[in-house]
Order: sequence, then structure tokens, then C-alpha cells
Amino acid sequence: MAEKKALLGTPRVVNRPSTLDDLKARFPALNETLEAVSLFVFTPFFLFYGLVPIFGGDGLGLVGADEPRYAQISREMLSRHDYITPVLWSHPWLEKPALYYWRAMFAFLEFGVHDWSARLPSASFAFILVALIYLHLRRFRPGSQLDAALITASCAGIVGFARGASTDMQLAAPFCIGMLGWYAWYETDRKFWLFDLYFFVGIATLAKGPVAPAMAGCIIFSFAALRREWSLLRRTIWIPGVLLYFAMVLPWYIAVQHRNPDFLRIFFLEHNLERFATGRFMHEQPFWYYVPVLLLALMPWSVIAIRALVDAIQLSIAEWRARRAKHHYIGHSRWGDAFPEFLVLWTLFPIIFFSLSQSKLPGYILPSIPPLTILTGDYINRIRHRGLNGWLLALHASLSAVTIMLVLLLPWRIVHPGAWPPASILVAAISSGVAAAILILIVVGRFGVKRMRVVTMVPLVIMLLFIFGVGPFFGLPALSSTKKNIRLLDAAYSARPLAAIISQIAKPNEVIAVYRVRRDVEYGLSFYRNHQVDNYQQEGVPSGEHILITREIYSGQLNSLLAGRSYQPLFSYPAQNLAVYQVFAKP
Repeated sequence: MAEKKALLGTPRVVNRPSTLDDLKARFPALNETLEAVSLFVFTPFFLFYGLVPIFGGDGLGLVGADEPRYAQISREMLSRHDYITPVLWSHPWLEKPALYYWRAMFAFLEFGVHDWSARLPSASFAFILVALIYLHLRRFRPGSQLDAALITASCAGIVGFARGASTDMQLAAPFCIGMLGWYAWYETDRKFWLFDLYFFVGIATLAKGPVAPAMAGCIIFSFAALRREWSLLRRTIWIPGVLLYFAMVLPWYIAVQHRNPDFLRIFFLEHNLERFATGRFMHEQPFWYYVPVLLLALMPWSVIAIRALVDAIQLSIAEWRARRAKHHYIGHSRWGDAFPEFLVLWTLFPIIFFSLSQSKLPGYILPSIPPLTILTGDYINRIRHRGLNGWLLALHASLSAVTIMLVLLLPWRIVHPGAWPPASILVAAISSGVAAAILILIVVGRFGVKRMRVVTMVPLVIMLLFIFGVGPFFGLPALSSTKKNIRLLDAAYSARPLAAIISQIAKPNEVIAVYRVRRDVEYGLSFYRNHQVDNYQQEGVPSGEHILITREIYSGQLNSLLAGRSYQPLFSYPAQNLAVYQVFAKP
């Protein structure tokens, strides 16, 4: 009886899942569904929120010189029904191949000419890149796919260049997809994956030219050399793939050269060789320039990404040493795991290569970001059960805090450049950053590295919501503070607000001219008015009545420039230190 009573009194243990992790372990289909939901909720948010109309888009006008210039070239090619020669204000513009222009033309044709449709080619390519990183790792490195994909989608470099009307993402996304395809062929020896290499590198060649196959060839050569698998070079040269590549690339290059006999000189010699070897295009930077660029592009993942890169380098060195002692690999058809080594070479080559260039721009090393984010996802997956080093977690939390503080202080910095923010704004920004850091420390400390992905994406989510507001995302009116942030950014960095003001006061078909303004102001005004502005320094002073925009510091030169002409100030534009004048016709 006592035994029976003891048995009856023993609590019954029921094996039922008590956490989300238990449920995912029990039901793999649920895990895949949750991953898909996470991927297709967060990725569109990071890449399209505040960009396209259904996500509160058209918030920020085109910025810099390249965005309005490339958008205008696409508009002109579309109006001329010319798919061969890039044209800017009826003159051939042969600096870049036509891929971006084609994709922007199709976006304009489908959605109309807008800021967001000009940026859609980059955002869509970034989305495809993230999705294919997820699918590739799910196939070849299961466990790291969601981390790698969302880290890629949420790092500052991808988010920034995905929202740019430029050629950088047109090169980086297909190039990276092609490199993943090549490594899939290396692991499986299936020719299907070589198709990826030739097809996507062909697309990248139509985006920026020979730099795409040159980088791919150098990375593959370095990989084969370090692993002493020289047969890779011979087997990579696949005749159907080579024919596919040339069938994609040569028709446009031949056609544009036929129509424009100067194309080979301008494009290959001036904008490839001379751009690399000389400082002719005024983009000279120190050799170490890409170190801070890389760290900024990886934010808020910079700390973990650099640790992952160091870890991968250590693994690669260990692999190299083990290969020299071949008995370690007896019974294996291929030496060790080559993926970290491949990703390290892929990461480092564009950085080293473009560091040697005399012309340096941030977008040049964009192809180095995806292999680093893949390494980061793989690193997080491998340390999932042992946890993250305390000092590394502290640095990561601190960087996330700094990211939030910088974003929250951005509007003040725009309005009051160089001024120290008031205590109320400073305290709010610091408090928000500290709160985010504490949240990361608590969540990762309590639930482990598996929750780092979600809690680290908070800074970027806050940034996008702060800039573009929560209203548009839920179909509600944007908050007044949000509208103010967008107006501040627009006024400081885009020519769109200035063009809108001028359109209200200018006479029909009135000439607009500029004198000593930045190129982004000149190209921006031309795009938004869909008419080229005159430049005093290039075309001289127009003889008829016109509106002049100049920087305020050069207003004192107008008496000599306009000798014998009458002019009067119309308004000032303090956001960009500009002054606008009405200049009357010659008497």
C-alpha cells in the first residue's frame, strides 16, 4: 500500500513543449515557417520601408550627384526609346554600362518617374541577394541561414546602398550571387551551379564593366592557389558558361561601340584604368580609407563581424597547416571545410584591391559586405551553445547604443551643424542608447546568442521608424515630428524642396542657372525640373532673364559677373547656404 501511495503521490511528468525552441525542435515545419515569416517581414521592412509608397515611400529626395544624374539618364533613354546609348541632356554619357539605366527605365515605365522608382533597381537586387543567401546557406550550411540573411539585410551598408539610385548594388548583388553559385559547384561538382557564376557575373559586367569578371577570377585563382587545387581553374572554364557570358555581354558593348566610336577610350581607358591608376576624378583617399568605411557599413554588427572574420582567418590558417600534414585527411576526398577560407578571400580581395586604387569611393567595397555577413551568421550559429565572450558582448551592445544615439541626434546636427545639442536632446539620445545596450545585455545573457539577431535589429528598426515614422506603415498619418525629420533631411541633402520653391515663382520655361554650387545641387535641380540648368562657369551668363542660384559666400562676386545687369535677391535657402536671385535681361 505504501508503495502504491508513493506511486500515486509522484507528480506525473508530461513531455510537452514549454518554449518556442521546444516547439521548433518538435515540429521542423513550424521552424521553417517561422524562418520564412521572419525573412519576408524584416527584409522588406529594412529595404523598402520609407522607400515605396505602400511602405510610406517618397520621403527623401535624390541626394548626391550620381542619383539625379543616373535617374535623368534613364528618363532620357526612355523618352528616346534608346536602349543602347546612355544619354544625358542629349549627349552620350559613357562612364557606366547600361544595366542600371535599363532597370530604371522599366521602373519608370511601370510606376512613373519618381524618386522611389529610380531607387527600385537597387532595392530589388538587394532583396534578391538576401533571399538567395538564405536559400544557399539553408542548402549548404543549415542553421546559419536566417542569421546570415537578416544580418545582411539589416547592416547599414546594404540598407544604404539598397536605397540609392546608383550602380553599386547593380554590381554587388549579382556578383555575390555568382560567387555563391561557384562555391556550390565546388562542393557538389554539378554544372548547374556554374551556370550561376557565368550568368550573374555577366549581369554584373553589364552593371560596371570588366571589374566583375576580374574580381571573380582573382578570388577563384587565389582560392585554388592556397588549396593547391589547380584543376579548379581548368574545370571552372566551362564552354557553355563562357558562351552564355559573351552572349549576354557582347551585344550591348558591340552596339554601343558601333554607335559611339569613343566608347572604348572613354569607358575602358578613362573610367576604368585611369580611374584606378590616377587621381584624375578627384576621389583620392588614404590607403586605410576602407577600414572605417567597412566598420560603418557593418553597423550595428561591426564588432561581431570583425570577430567572425578573425575567427575565419584562424580556421583558414589551421586548415592550411593541416593540409601540409596530409595524413590528417586520410580517407577524405577533399581537404577540410573550405567555406571559411573562400569567404575570407572574397572579403579581403575587393578591400585590398581598391585600397591600391588612386580613386576611392565607399561603394567600391560593397561586394565585401555579403561574405562578411555570411561569416557572421555562421559564427553566431557555431557559438550558439557556448555563448559569447563577455567583453565582446559588451562592445557589441555599446556599438548598438552608439548607433541609436547618432540617429536620434541627426536632426539636431542637420539644423545646427557644429553646435552642441541642448541637455534635453542629449539626455534623451543617451538614455535611449543606454536602454538599448542594457536590453541587448539582458536578452543575450538570459536567452543566449540565439536571440542576438532579434535584439540587435532594434537600432535599425528605430532608425527607420524615427526617420520615416510609424504612421505610413500602418496606413495612418505620419507623426508631425517624423514629417519634420524628413523635411530636415530633404532640405539639407536634396535639391527637391528647392526645385519645388523655384517652380512656384519661375515663369514658364524660365532659364535656371547656377554659379559655384555643388554638383548635387546642379544635377538635382536639372532632374526635378526635367531641364538642364545653365552653369555660369561652363556656358557663361545667359543673355536673357533668368533665376540664379549660388552659394551665399559667392554673392559678393555677382557685381563683377553681372556688370551692367540688374538683379535682385528672391530668397535665401539656409539649409544648404544658398541664395536665389532674379537676373534681368541685358538692357
